[in-house]
Order: sequence, then structure tokens, then C-alpha cells
Amino acid sequence: MPKMKTNSSAKKRFKVTGSGKVKRNHAFKNHILTKKSKKRKRKLGNSTVVDPADAPNVKRMLLA
Repeated sequence: MPKMKTNSSAKKRFKVTGSGKVKRNHAFKNHILTKKSKKRKRKLGNSTVVDPADAPNVKRMLLA
């Protein structure tokens, strides 16, 4: 049986922390930034944790 492959799009978007949680970046910070407030843009720059309901699917894509 051949090795399973890691999902290439997922490995570029997610990182697994030491405790096993999955980190992700916020969307909506690429363009059309003039109408967004400074506070909103600043908060979009920070990473966050993937929702627990979605974490198993993301981990399955990463840990092949």
C-alpha cells in the first residue's frame, strides 16, 4: 500500500501547535483595505485557533 499524501493546500494554510491545536490565519486582509478600519485590519493580522468542530478534518488533511 503506498504512503498517504499530505494535502498541499492545507499544509500551506495551517500549523499544528505543541498542544495539538490547529492554528490558522484570518481571511480578508489582502485587498480593498481602504474601507476597513485600522482596528479591524490589525486584528485580522493575528492568527487564531481553528474551531474544534473543524479541527479533526484539518488534522486528517495534515497528518497523512
